[in-house]
Amino acid sequence: MVRTVEWRNGAVVMIDQRLLPTQQVYRVCRDYRKVAAAIKDMVIRGAPAIGVAAAFGIALGMRQARRDLPRAFERICRTFAVTRPTAVNLFWAIDRMRRTFARVHTRTADEIRAALLREARAIYAEDIAANRALGKYGAALVPRGAQVLTHCNAGALATAGYGTALGIVRAAHDAGKRISVMATETRPFLQGARLTAWELKTDHIPATLITDSMAGHFMRTGKIACVIVGADRVAANGDVANKIGTYSLAVLAHRHHIPFYVAAPTSTVDLDCPTGERIPIEDRDPREVTHIGNLQIAPAGIAVANPAFDVTPHLLVSAIVTERGVARPPYKISLRRLVLGQRREPRSRTVVDIEKNAT
Repeated sequence: MVRTVEWRNGAVVMIDQRLLPTQQVYRVCRDYRKVAAAIKDMVIRGAPAIGVAAAFGIALGMRQARRDLPRAFERICRTFAVTRPTAVNLFWAIDRMRRTFARVHTRTADEIRAALLREARAIYAEDIAANRALGKYGAALVPRGAQVLTHCNAGALATAGYGTALGIVRAAHDAGKRISVMATETRPFLQGARLTAWELKTDHIPATLITDSMAGHFMRTGKIACVIVGADRVAANGDVANKIGTYSLAVLAHRHHIPFYVAAPTSTVDLDCPTGERIPIEDRDPREVTHIGNLQIAPAGIAVANPAFDVTPHLLVSAIVTERGVARPPYKISLRRLVLGQRREPRSRTVVDIEKNAT
């Protein structure tokens, strides 16, 4: 299992996903601003991975803060809050670090720093455990011998490890179900071609790479048993924000009576967001569309739209798989029961305000 992000020798270390699959380069960040830049610049991506990186980044920043720790902590949190607006795990992780700071802020500086690092490490460990549990729940939904269609990358690279959508694939594979995967290339950033295909090939799971526009053909010809995708935010009603193109796949799956499953830990469920209409959608650099690497593929000066995500309405979602079980319609009830299955601490007002500012 690839090590996506971790704390090592007083630094945050992460694999540079922009260089995969041809190069495996690990970036060592010794300054929290470098971690924030890595999130913004897609060195690391995937909602759970972003949350883990931000937690480690906050712990790193506080190790370097010397005076007025409350003000330094606030500045560091705001630096991370403006990096990627759609992924709710980012704000969830900031909130957890904030609650930890609130509990220990009267202690010595060393004790504060140690507590924040412990919390960041706990977020890391919990994410891997959640993905493994989620994978087991989801594997039960995958028929033996099935060919699964997935979009973007919701694997180990998008998390602290193991993965969400690919966590289900891995669990089904390990259970001997003899499944295979069709992975869309996922334009414009090619996470499917560069990352998902690389993970599956590395794990010796049978996989076929297709262009995004081929999905409907393979659904119509009966080659797809189910669709499994990840999520960057799930609204309280079950609407799902995920990589651009997910909505189109959900419509196609609905048309061809193919189950459409979303794999997401409960940290990705935002009960404070009533519907997908309230989810902020990040717009990214037009160059991602007009170029592949350094190769220009479009006329200079052409107008470009590049939303990074779209929203799939809950009516198109067959089930949402979490580490606490499988949510089915009506999602307003089932998601709330799963998320609130353990005592839920209220979100701090400050973090809610940070999120609003970031959007």
